[in-house]
Amino acid sequence: MHHFLKITALFALLLITACGSKEDDGTTNPAFPQLSGSAVSKFEGNEPSNFEFKVRLSQASEKVVTVDFATQDKSAKAGEDYVATSGGLSFAAGETEKTITVAIIPDTLREGDEEFELLLSNPVNAVILFSSVIGTIRNDDTYLPDNDDGYTSPESYPGYTLVWQDEFNGTSIDPTNWVHELGASGWGNNELQNYTARPENSFISNGKLVIEAIQENFGGAPYTSARMKSQGLREFKYGRIDIRAKLPSGQGIWPALWMLGNNIGTIGWPRCGEIDIMEIIGSEPAKLHGTIHWDNNGTYANYGQSTTLPSGIFADEYHVFSIIWDSQEIRWLLDNVQFNTVDITPASLSEFHNDFFFIFNIAVGGNWPGSPNATTVFPQRMRVDYVRVFQP
Repeated sequence: MHHFLKITALFALLLITACGSKEDDGTTNPAFPQLSGSAVSKFEGNEPSNFEFKVRLSQASEKVVTVDFATQDKSAKAGEDYVATSGGLSFAAGETEKTITVAIIPDTLREGDEEFELLLSNPVNAVILFSSVIGTIRNDDTYLPDNDDGYTSPESYPGYTLVWQDEFNGTSIDPTNWVHELGASGWGNNELQNYTARPENSFISNGKLVIEAIQENFGGAPYTSARMKSQGLREFKYGRIDIRAKLPSGQGIWPALWMLGNNIGTIGWPRCGEIDIMEIIGSEPAKLHGTIHWDNNGTYANYGQSTTLPSGIFADEYHVFSIIWDSQEIRWLLDNVQFNTVDITPASLSEFHNDFFFIFNIAVGGNWPGSPNATTVFPQRMRVDYVRVFQP
């Protein structure tokens, strides 16, 4: 015990000495007050603003205390994200707090939170408890640079009327059209994400809905994403549905634009029926699947077909994913070219003659795509330009 106390005291003395505890005459005094700074974390905002770092003395001093300071880049860059600042502080006798102001340079670009350091050095008549404090510029922007290349579908078809659409042209997700499903339950497929309603995971940018999967620990899950549905708000039976979207890619990524029967709450899945307008797995980023799932007289059943782009992948540009659904059949189209059809007249497929609602989501991991690996880049984003429902 005595040896431990001696070693601890020696270490403390070495730490104080190493932090530059000098009197005006250059001598060392381990009884000096301690200098420390407080970290600052604020949203970037859209107007110029300031971070105000508080630098404090642990106790008042009878002598003038000085210390130098300077900012230093981490992920935030001087001249782009903040204005580099340096200089010196002087505490008059009896003063215990000073403020260092750092100007923040705002932008509208969605990016990760960024950090810079405020470094303290060369104290006189004090010792530095911590030589560095962190300024965190928190992202609150939604703008993502994006081109609009790719296929675009018409706004009308002969014999059909446009009965509902969401063009995602507002500033936020329309609550009259969408609600978020939440949680990290695995969703029946051993998925790895926690679905949230946070603006980090779903937002409107430049006329597009963006669903973003992020690698982060949240609520006991290693990833976050969003799962939006129109249940109880926008439900349809039959018609032509067009969804224009640009898709994510990468091992373990599983985006889907799909539908469930609105009676799922009373009869469950698969008896409610499921129509997958679009599914891909990120390890096959050029291969599109169109599938239905149902209950075949007490036995789970599914039927689907796939198609592959002749060149490129679905992350390169926008495509339009469509179904044409009537009392006889469901047909799947990619950029208005049919690749799958199923007859829904048999009594065992009665599920597909009820109202259905939409679900848009990105799953991460799960039984089908497998888990992400070292090749998977995050964040991954699905951009949806519009969803339109036409009926005869």
